[in-house]
Amino acid sequence: MQIQDVFRTYGDDLKRVEEQMETHLRSGVHLIPEIIHHLIGSGGKRFRPLLLLSTASLCGYKGEKKYALSAVIEFIHTATLLHDDVIDEATTRRGKISANNIWGNAASVLVGDFLYSKSFKLMTEYGNLSIIKLLSTTTNTMSEGEVLQLVKCGEINISEKEYLTIIEKKTATLISAACAVGGILGNASDDQVEALTRFGMRLGSAFQITDDTLDYVAEEDVFGKAIGKDLEEGKITLPLIHALKKCSSEEKKLIKRAVEEKEQDEKAISDIVSMMHRHDGINYSLNKAKTYIGEAKGYLESFENSKPKAALLAISDYIIERNI
Repeated sequence: MQIQDVFRTYGDDLKRVEEQMETHLRSGVHLIPEIIHHLIGSGGKRFRPLLLLSTASLCGYKGEKKYALSAVIEFIHTATLLHDDVIDEATTRRGKISANNIWGNAASVLVGDFLYSKSFKLMTEYGNLSIIKLLSTTTNTMSEGEVLQLVKCGEINISEKEYLTIIEKKTATLISAACAVGGILGNASDDQVEALTRFGMRLGSAFQITDDTLDYVAEEDVFGKAIGKDLEEGKITLPLIHALKKCSSEEKKLIKRAVEEKEQDEKAISDIVSMMHRHDGINYSLNKAKTYIGEAKGYLESFENSKPKAALLAISDYIIERNI
């Protein structure tokens, strides 16, 4: 099964998720849906809802709650994007002008807060205590990840372990939660829910590592953001962390200057990307992601072969096959 087959298989379910999102975004304050639609309608693939739908199917769930809870997962994700763009002073998101650049920081933060509060309202309607506990813990962990990333921003001596902690908290934990919610809805055993939780954590870490690597080597019109944007925002990610272990003192000065100046020209970015290739930062990062994907697949071995399992394996493969 290929990723296109997965989207075809779950196409009708994803439409139901979109309908749920549309229903729950209604507000008498027109600015709220206006800002949310600007972001939600700008090309996201609904990756996290797709995982929830797939794991729910894997565990035999046939009910309706998966649609509202998929919307919850996407709302939480969208809230973090709104807040991220304010923190990063972003000007674009998915190839479009970012919300904070149109409506201002205050509106972006407050609409992000609306999405968080709407998510918890929906959890109490469609979730159970296990799901509420899981997603409450998840959002708290994500906030810790955001703060840790802020603390480490611009720090060129950040360790690989610290980087991996940040991406686990900031990104992987929500992807993990999406997978676990599917298992909980399907009344899977504790061992199976734990396997899906671990599957999602490895998948999420691999997703973020490849995302961070693509920031330096992908084509901008395909990737949806300017190349080298992480460096401009002071985010020292795995390709650079690995290269920094091997580079010369002069190369370190070049990187330090680029991080401090923030406004990079094309030559500076090109020089740093060349240096990362020279010191194997790109290959090292992609191989780390591939290792994580292999480990993620291993957590699915306890589940019988089925169409949903094939879909999850295809999603796993897609993460490391994205355009470079």
